[in-house]
Amino acid sequence: MNPSGNTILVTGGASGIGLALASRFLAAGSRVIVCGRRLAALRDAAEAHPGLVTRPCDLASADERESLADWIVEAYPDLNVLVNNAGIQRRFRLTDPESWETTHEEIAINLDAPLHLGMLLLPHLQAKPNAAIINVTSGLAYVPFVAAPVYSATKAALHSYTLSLRHHLADTSVRVIEIVPPAVNTDLGGAGLHTMGEPLDAFADAVMARLAGGELEIGYGSAEQRRLEANAVFDQWFERMNRRPPR
Repeated sequence: MNPSGNTILVTGGASGIGLALASRFLAAGSRVIVCGRRLAALRDAAEAHPGLVTRPCDLASADERESLADWIVEAYPDLNVLVNNAGIQRRFRLTDPESWETTHEEIAINLDAPLHLGMLLLPHLQAKPNAAIINVTSGLAYVPFVAAPVYSATKAALHSYTLSLRHHLADTSVRVIEIVPPAVNTDLGGAGLHTMGEPLDAFADAVMARLAGGELEIGYGSAEQRRLEANAVFDQWFERMNRRPPR
């Protein structure tokens, strides 16, 4: 994927991994729009990165996802790349009672949003000669972290869906790319929880280099090790179960 010359929407792009990728796409010469729920974070991102376009959006809401898709197609018809990055990570015990609304918000942002937004924008993206959907999953898609059970499960589901989406779009102009981060030093889940994680800039630089190299699955650090070891067996079964019939 050429990092320049695109029009890119990055969800959850006001901070962390989303902003790190957005700023690099912007510096490479792409037009970049980021969306998120926190107005202050969006304002700070725009001030720090002149040219970055921001849009408030609560991705947990289906109505707001639909409004976002309608707006971006009208305002930025050249859009050709969607980066589904937004996510929340909560640490809790499944034996501790909580409201379903609390649980479902995490599912909605981590899983409903990338599936729904991708479906909404897919007809538009398929009309572009060079398009991409980039889903940011996690090393926890392969081995769950039981302290973050819903986050781990949603990332596993998004990884599985990404494989199916890539298979369905294999004969189209839309490339389907998965980024598989390990723990990265961001505020995901709360400030200070990931200080032991990989440095954000090193991670983002490595991802951008591999995107430019045309890779479709990009891990880093321990997440890359988990991805490669799991895929050594999984890929054979995937091909066997989903072999395309001869034309």
